[in-house]
Parts: sequence; C-alpha cells; structure tokens
Amino acid sequence: MTLFFEHHIKLDNITYNTTDKNIDVNTLTALTALFDSLAKTDNALSKAQLKQAISKGALWLTRGKHTQRLRRVKRTLQQDDELHFYYNEAVLANEVPKAILISDEGDYSVWYKPFGMLSQGSKWSDHCTIARFAQQFFTNERAVFIVHRLDKAATGLILIAHSKKAVKALSLMFENRTTNNNSLEKYYQIIVHGNHSINEQPQVITSDVEGKSARSTFRCLTYDKIKEQSLIEVKIDSGRKHQIRVHAASVGLPVVGDRLHGIADNNESLNLQLCAVSLSFICPITQQKQYFQLPEALRPQL
Repeated sequence: MTLFFEHHIKLDNITYNTTDKNIDVNTLTALTALFDSLAKTDNALSKAQLKQAISKGALWLTRGKHTQRLRRVKRTLQQDDELHFYYNEAVLANEVPKAILISDEGDYSVWYKPFGMLSQGSKWSDHCTIARFAQQFFTNERAVFIVHRLDKAATGLILIAHSKKAVKALSLMFENRTTNNNSLEKYYQIIVHGNHSINEQPQVITSDVEGKSARSTFRCLTYDKIKEQSLIEVKIDSGRKHQIRVHAASVGLPVVGDRLHGIADNNESLNLQLCAVSLSFICPITQQKQYFQLPEALRPQL
C-alpha cells in the first residue's frame, strides 16, 4: 500500500522539544524539526527518507507572507516559521525522464521535453519536471522560470528563462502572440487516425476550445494506407489547453495515443503522438530573429 500524507508544523514556541533536548527555535534545522515532529505520529520516517523526499521537493517553508519550496535540510528556522511536508511514496518513486538541451542562449535555454516529463511540479514534488532538470543540468545552478507549458504526454520544444527579466519579456511574447505581428510561430507534428490528405489543404480549424476562440492550421505531410494514419504539420495561432487534440478530434482525426479526446485505450501501445517541432520569434531581449527546430530523430515517426 502506497504511503502518502501531509504534515504541518508551526514553530510558535521559544524552545522546541526534540528527541534529544530542548533547543532554541532559532538554532533548529528543518530536518530536525520535521524528523522529531513525525516521530510522534504514525508516519515516522528515517532521516535518509526525509532527505530524499526534501531533495525531490516535498518540503515547503512559510515565513511571513512567503511560501517556497525548501531543499536545504540544514536550513535554520525562525520563530513562527511553518513547515509543510507532502509525502507521496509513489510520486517520489517516479524516475526522471531525460530532457535534451537544444540551445543555451544565456538568458534562456531551449529544451526537448520527453514524454512523461512535467512542465511544473506540484506540492508533492518537482523532481520529474523540465524546470528542475534544467536547474540541475548546468554546472553553476541557474534560476529557472517556466515561460510556457507542454502537456505531460506531449513532447517537443520548450523555453526555460533564467532571469526575471527574461521570463517577463518572453511570457509577454507568448501572451500577446495574436497581436505582435505574428513574430511568434510554433509548429507541431501529430500523427492521427484517418486520412487527412483528402481534406482541404491546408485546413484551418477555428472552433472554440472551452468557450474561447482558437485557430489551428493543419497540413498533411504524408498518409500511410496500411496503418490508416496521417502525419500532419500543425500551426497554432492561439494557445488553448489541449487545443490541437480537441481540434483534431473535432474533424474526425483523433491524435494517436490521445486517451482524453481521442479513441485510444489502454491496449494502444503508442504514447501521445504530438510534438512541438519548431519555434521562431524575434527575441524581446536582443531583438534578433531566433529559430529552433528538433532533429528528425526526435519527431513523430509514421
């Protein structure tokens, strides 16, 4: 049976009773406080287990009005600090998928996000995220900020900013994608069930997604008669959640491996065949035209 629980501590006493002795709160470390507090419950864990969970992002510290993830087990606490520990054995056991660095631009980097890797973490952990992977990748650990997202099941190009200036500028670029003279262009490739080559080329789909306007342009690259599947290039002019998957299903061509909007079931062996293959924009920091694309080997193969 998988062990999972939440545990919260508020340091509201001048002295704190550990298993060893009473010590001043201001000399108490996060690891000691958590270890001793859990020892009094049915969810006691060893210090080795706690260190591993904390390194994977399971511990949070609230100090004043600010709450942030805490990884330093020897972090000294202060009066009125709060610790929030979220332990999920199954989540922490997940293996980290391997991302690939496509380009390091200093202020930001461009990555290939593989299937199963998250864009951002949860309160339970962040060790399987592209953000944490990028943070640990560089010799001198950098700050990381998510600019845009890819679904866990999707693959392809994703931007990671390394400064507050960069994330602000790049995020605005994505938010204003429909009003910035189309300088931002994202292309995807998908494999769908059915023959898209018989449809109008290119096919523009403008049906709303979750009540919001959305526009996608589909162009068939090839059709496999034996598999009865099509490889399609997709350009999106809006960024609605699951937009491509919803639009593909709406015209009777569900994406292969789509267990949410498509026809896939647990017997289908392929992962979601949706990949962000190229990204171009005028960099809001340098004003230079940038173009990034995935090598053929990382794209969907029909």
